[in-house]
Amino acid sequence: MPSSTSPDQGDDLETCLLRFSDLDLKDTSIINPSSSLKAELDVNTKKKYSFAKKKAFALFVKTKEVPAPSYKGKEIWWKCCQQLFTGPTSIHRHVAAQHADEVWHQTASVLKQLAVASSTSKSPKSADKRNPPKECLTQNHDVSAWLPDISCFSPDELISGEGSDEGEVLLYYCYRDLEDPHWICAWQTALCQHLHLTGKVRIATEGINGTVGGSKLATRLYVEVMLSCPLFKDYLCEDDFKTSKGGACCFPELRVGVFEEIVPMGISPNKISYKKPGIHLSPGEFHKEVEKFLSQANQEQSDTILLDCRNFYESKIGRFQGCLAPDIRKFSYFPSYVDRNLDLFREKRVLMYCTGGIRCERGSAYLKAKGVCKEVFQLKGGIHKYLEEFPDGFYKGKLFVFDERYALSYNSDIVSECSYCGAPWDQYKLCSTPQCRQLVLTCPACQGQGLTACCVTCQDKGSRPASSPAQHSFKEECDCTARRPRIPSELSQQAPPPLSPEPRPDVAEDGPCLC
Repeated sequence: MPSSTSPDQGDDLETCLLRFSDLDLKDTSIINPSSSLKAELDVNTKKKYSFAKKKAFALFVKTKEVPAPSYKGKEIWWKCCQQLFTGPTSIHRHVAAQHADEVWHQTASVLKQLAVASSTSKSPKSADKRNPPKECLTQNHDVSAWLPDISCFSPDELISGEGSDEGEVLLYYCYRDLEDPHWICAWQTALCQHLHLTGKVRIATEGINGTVGGSKLATRLYVEVMLSCPLFKDYLCEDDFKTSKGGACCFPELRVGVFEEIVPMGISPNKISYKKPGIHLSPGEFHKEVEKFLSQANQEQSDTILLDCRNFYESKIGRFQGCLAPDIRKFSYFPSYVDRNLDLFREKRVLMYCTGGIRCERGSAYLKAKGVCKEVFQLKGGIHKYLEEFPDGFYKGKLFVFDERYALSYNSDIVSECSYCGAPWDQYKLCSTPQCRQLVLTCPACQGQGLTACCVTCQDKGSRPASSPAQHSFKEECDCTARRPRIPSELSQQAPPPLSPEPRPDVAEDGPCLC
């Protein structure tokens, strides 16, 4: 963030800034030159506002930077609202016209930080400048101050190893209250570009959730920066980063954004907080609980439910033995699923799990808030960490991931089948109809017969030339989605895995990584 020592700083800076900290920057009257409020503000206060607004505008534009094609050298372009801007004038006009609200919010953050910096600089508690407050330490520095020194490495060293055999993918999340997610968004964008990482990072006032890929050197530097950053070093440890083979090639681009939730459950963090989750179980403890559950003669009469809180296309190709796998397409349907099936969880001990643990944090909090369960437990580190310790344990099949790899393999078990012939098969492909985003399981034999679409309707649609706008806009309106209830009602504790294919998850809807 901008430093509190701006060029126009005067003796009455503290008074001016503290006056600004109480203003509602969402009020457009402050921006309007004819506003009586603005007319009443003294000259120094106006200067502080102008300074903060310029910084906020520049910071917002910074978050939209993308590298230009290699043939353009080291040029920087900008991508916003699915549009590509190749010059600063065009992106500035776009932001001014389309994102005034976001800039006002960011201006308020800048002014509040300047006010805090000014007030704390006069406080006896801040006399020791060697130990500034953690929030101010990060947010009152420019983004560039929090990038690692890579001068000792050549660009080839950072970029090499991007292939899936030599590169690496990091999956992590950190729940903690953040005052200025927009600053962190700008920093994360600059950090990933600095290290030639691609992937998806989702930031909110409740924390950060990311999946990034690149060379092993780049991912190691990224982890070091995250662990040393004052905002996260007391909340993250090295074990919180799950790694797998991959690289920058696993993601088509870098996407960093600010959202209300770091994993979209569809309920405000103010209503269901990450601070009231279930009891965390280590992979070893979870393994023992599952073993005890599976050893019971009648699991349907057990007081324990092993609950998979992922989406159905994830559990379809891999899951724990004896689990209840809800037939839901998105995690945002999970709260409604719980509400519709409350009797299923009444007086039960619930063992929850997901890919990396993040969905269980708030999913378990939601289930606990209903007050019907005996106890709610969750697998710490998710399936990722469990499979590191128990690759041949009670989890069978592949682990679905939200990138170009689709799945990771830890054992040889195949628990799903070809949608056409029923042969064992667990390798997803996108539906062959260009306008469709469904995932389909079709074995090589069926692919050889031309059965490469998600359903008969879609197969027929794909065989015809797209001659009308309606066909060009076709995405998910086919038999696969039409026959699937949005929120299923469980008739028994043991839910059979679904057999029909479903849409590939939308990043904007399901988040960057859903770990």
